Amino acid sequence: MYNTDMPTRAELPTTRKLVRSTVIAAVSATAILVAVVLPAEYGIDPTGVGSALNLTEMGEIKMQLAAEAEADAAMDAAARAAPATGANAAPLPPAAVGVVPPPVAPLAPPAPPAPPAPERQSSIFGAIGSLFVSAAVAQEMRQDEMTITLAPGEGAEIKLTMQEGEIASFAWVVSEGGAVNYDTHGDGGGQNVSYEKGRAVSSDEGTIQAAFTGNHGWFWRNRGDAPVAVTVRTSGTYTAFERKV
Repeated sequence: MYNTDMPTRAELPTTRKLVRSTVIAAVSATAILVAVVLPAEYGIDPTGVGSALNLTEMGEIKMQLAAEAEADAAMDAAARAAPATGANAAPLPPAAVGVVPPPVAPLAPPAPPAPPAPERQSSIFGAIGSLFVSAAVAQEMRQDEMTITLAPGEGAEIKLTMQEGEIASFAWVVSEGGAVNYDTHGDGGGQNVSYEKGRAVSSDEGTIQAAFTGNHGWFWRNRGDAPVAVTVRTSGTYTAFERKV
């Protein structure tokens, strides 16, 4: 019934051989842990083997990214938990307010269709200059611009106060040679939404359509070693343009 014969007692490994095999396996596992796993995962290299195999740098990058993600998450939670106004909120006045376009005849409901998003252009601020609004838009248009300076490790936030469905075009750019982590998001009325996130980005442009009535805008953090300046320009039918952090 069975094609394999049972081994004899003499063929079985002795206790000494089992112990030796176990010790060899434990030593091998420890060596791999110390020489490979610790450098590659945590940037810890007590033997120097990780540096020779370029594993230590990989582990250090992993730990740095994990720390940045945790810091960004904590900052985002604190910023979203803070009230829109308060003693600690020091909104800055808009740097510039655009000219209100000529009034158009108001239309009866339903609400006018949203203007199309501007196309990407060679200049980051070209989208603002080419922005146009349909004649059906019966709300007041405005344009704003603000520049904020971020020290290394510092974060800041600019928000637009928007009604649900309103659209704002935007373009922001970091001073030459700089880059920031950012989160385009909204909050208000117990609701939160993240539209887009990025790391080590020097510019962005596009449109925001408010998913609900509240504050919608950007949070930037400078993870570099030198101060950077972020300039943002916006255009749309929002009612406020403020720095929140």
